[in-house]
Amino acid sequence: MRCIVVGLGIQGYKRRKFAGSDFVAAVDIVNQEAEYRAVEEVPLANFDAALVCTPDEPKADVLRYLLSNGKHVLVEKPLWVKDDEALLNLEALARKNRVVCYTAYNHRFEPHFMRMREVISSGELGALYHCRMFYGNGTARLVRESEWRDQGPGVLPDLGSHLLDTAKFWFGDVEKAFDVISVNCFENRAPDHVIIGSRKTVPKLELEMTLLNWRNHFTCDLFAEKGTAHIQSLCKWGPTTFTLRKRVLPSGRPPEESETLVQDDPTWAHEYRYFKDLCTQSVTTDLSTDRWLNRSLATLGEEALGALTKS
Repeated sequence: MRCIVVGLGIQGYKRRKFAGSDFVAAVDIVNQEAEYRAVEEVPLANFDAALVCTPDEPKADVLRYLLSNGKHVLVEKPLWVKDDEALLNLEALARKNRVVCYTAYNHRFEPHFMRMREVISSGELGALYHCRMFYGNGTARLVRESEWRDQGPGVLPDLGSHLLDTAKFWFGDVEKAFDVISVNCFENRAPDHVIIGSRKTVPKLELEMTLLNWRNHFTCDLFAEKGTAHIQSLCKWGPTTFTLRKRVLPSGRPPEESETLVQDDPTWAHEYRYFKDLCTQSVTTDLSTDRWLNRSLATLGEEALGALTKS
């Protein structure tokens, strides 16, 4: 499969690296290293798929062009468009031309994220009570210096999209109403620290995201009837640890199983192979998760910005 990279920035360089020998050319309006300035300049006969790593605003137009011309697309999260109809049109276009449109959420391929999903699916924890996730990095200053990033709901669509997608990946039906619990602009014009939650999902969810954690970090704590499960950090920020504890009744110190990994981030390579498999198998495009994320993030974004206006 021959791939082009559209948007040769931080993510674009990563995608180019893991596409390996499949990579044929890059497109970027600014980066002089790219062979083309616009995707329309690339001869259609020269590639089969595109890895789209552009800012949010031009994504829909780029995807419409590629899908209309029968090209498979991997697009960086979130697939942010103005409404459900725009996503339905992209989905219909991909299906009509029998190509794949896949939104990249590489954390699904974290070893401990997959382990957590297996534990949950097995039912060994019994009834699920509460899940708390934290995702933080220290990019506040970099975001503030970027005109296109430091605007709107800020950290919410950036890191919140990962957390919401992870919740759906693990628990399935979490498409209930979420509320903004806390929103702050400590250093940036746009929100740089947000907490959202839902009491209507199973388990109940509390998701915290920030650009003010000077050492990048992820944590998850899942509390359940028969035990608890925990994740500390990601492979890229390792070491990363998964811990499973089994409840002792009526009380007492639980037996504990723990696994720590120290390795390079495997998610980019795994996700690219997954995307290639989807293309090879001509899997039917389904953007229902993107529609849910789009609606949820739009509603939460309005709520967050409204709360800031009132404060």
